[in-house]
Amino acid sequence: MKTTRKCRTLLSVTLNFFALFFSITAFITTYWCVGTQRVPKPKCSKLRTHQCIDYGVNETDPNKVVYSWETGDDRFLFRQFHTGIWFSCEENIHDESERCRSFIDLAPASEKGMLWLSLVSEMLYIVLLVVGFSLMCLELVHSSNVIDGLKLNAFAAVFTVLSGLLGMVAHVMYTQVFQVTVSLGPPDWRPYNWDYGWSFCMAWASFTCCMGASVTTLNSYTKTVIEFRHKRKTFEQSIREEHAREAFGYFRERSVHSISKSVEVYSSQTLRSGRKTPIPADSLDLSDIAASLGEEQC
Repeated sequence: MKTTRKCRTLLSVTLNFFALFFSITAFITTYWCVGTQRVPKPKCSKLRTHQCIDYGVNETDPNKVVYSWETGDDRFLFRQFHTGIWFSCEENIHDESERCRSFIDLAPASEKGMLWLSLVSEMLYIVLLVVGFSLMCLELVHSSNVIDGLKLNAFAAVFTVLSGLLGMVAHVMYTQVFQVTVSLGPPDWRPYNWDYGWSFCMAWASFTCCMGASVTTLNSYTKTVIEFRHKRKTFEQSIREEHAREAFGYFRERSVHSISKSVEVYSSQTLRSGRKTPIPADSLDLSDIAASLGEEQC
C-alpha cells in the first residue's frame, strides 16, 4: 500500500511539474500566434536597393511625376510577426531588428476587460499550480503517515483542479480576444494570415498535464481511503474474532475448573465421613427385593 501510494504521488508530482514548466514558458513568451503582415514597400534609396519600389527618377524634383509599374501583391512586403499575452513583435522593414508593442494597447477597447481577465486567470493558474506542486512534495515527505498524507493529497487535488479550470478559461478568453483584434485591431498591425504558435501549444499541453495530475491525485486519494478502510475493517474483524476466542476459552476453562472443584469437594467429604450414605426406607420396593431373591435361588 505504501509503495503504490508513493508511486502515484510521484506520477502526480511529475505531471504537475511539467504543467508548471509549460505554463510559465507560455506565459513569458510571445509565440501564441504567428503569421505575416502585409505592408507597402518603402522607396528605394542608397541604403536600400532591394525589396523596395524604384521610381527611376530624382525624388527631390517636385515637378516630376513618378509611376510604379508594380501591381497587386508586388507592391507589398510580407513581414513576420509573433504575438503573446503581453507583447506583439513584428519585423522591422528598414533593418533586421524587431519592433514590439503591447498587445493590451493593440486590443480593441471592447475587449480590454476580457483580456485583463485572461491575464489574471493565467497568473492565478500558475499560482495554484505552485501551491498544488508544493503540497504534493510535502506529501512525499509525509508518506509514512497515512492520515497526514491523505489530508495533503486532498488539498493538492482541490488546488490542481481549480488551477486547471482557471487555465482553460484563460486560454479560451485570450483566443477570443486575439480573433477580435485580428478583425478590429489597428490597420498597420492586422495580420494577412496567421496561425497558432508553439507557445499556444505549450499552454494547452500545460492544461493537459494539469488535468492529468489532478485525476491522478484524486485517484490516489480514493484508492488510499478505500485501502485504509479495508485494512481497518479487516483488523477490527480479526480483533473481534480473537476476543471471541479468548472469551470462549476463558469460560470453558472456568466451567471445567468449577466442575472439577465440585467433584474434589464431594470426594473429600465422603472419605472424611467413612460410611455410606443411608438410603431412605420409603424409597425401597419390597416386591422387587423378593423377586430378586427368588431368581437367585433358582
